Amino acid sequence: MNYEILYTFVLATSALAISPGPDNIFVLMQSVVHGKKYGLAVVAGLMSGCIIHTTLVAFGVSAIIKQSDMLFFAIKLFGALYLFFLAYKVLRSKAAVNLTDDGIPKKSLGQLFKQGFVMNVLNPKVSIFFLAFFPGFLFSKTISSITQFYVLGLLFITVSFIVFGLIAVLAGAISERLKQNSKIGLVLKWLQVIVFLGIGVFILISE
Repeated sequence: MNYEILYTFVLATSALAISPGPDNIFVLMQSVVHGKKYGLAVVAGLMSGCIIHTTLVAFGVSAIIKQSDMLFFAIKLFGALYLFFLAYKVLRSKAAVNLTDDGIPKKSLGQLFKQGFVMNVLNPKVSIFFLAFFPGFLFSKTISSITQFYVLGLLFITVSFIVFGLIAVLAGAISERLKQNSKIGLVLKWLQVIVFLGIGVFILISE
C-alpha cells in the first residue's frame, strides 16, 4: 500500500470540502437559520448519497481496468481535463460568497436528511466528479480495485462529514466572518483553483 497517496487524497478531500460550494453553503444556511442539528441532518443525507456514487464508480471503473490499460488511462486523462475545466470555471466566477437566508423553509430532520440524500444521488455532477477524482488515487497493486474505491469512498465521506459537521456546528461564527470579511471569498476562490489544478496534475502523473 502506498500511504503517501492516501495522505494526499485526504488533504485534497479536506481542501475540497472547505471550499465553498452549493452543498456546504446549504448546510451552513440551514444551520444558521434553524440550528446546528438541522445542518447535521443535511450533512448525513449528503454523505449517505456518496455511498451510491462510490458504488457506481467502483464497479464501473474496475470493469474498465480489467479490460484495458489504455481505457483506464483515458479515464484518468478525462479526469484531469475535467478538473482543469472546474478550475477554469472557478477562475471565471465571482469571488464573493453569497449568503442569504431568504426563503429557507423549516423542515423536519428526516425531511432534511432525505433532501440531502436526494440532492446528492440525483446530481450527475457528483458521479462525474468521483469518476474524475478517485482513479488517480488507487494506492495498491495487490488489493482489488473495487476494495480500493470503497476505501477512498469511506475516506472521502469521513473527511467531508467532519468538515461539513464543523461548518454546521460553527455556522454562526463562520457565517458572520464570511459576511464581514470581503477578502475571504477571494482566498477561498483561489484555494479551489489551486486544489483542482493540483489534483488534475497529480492524476496525470500518477502511475
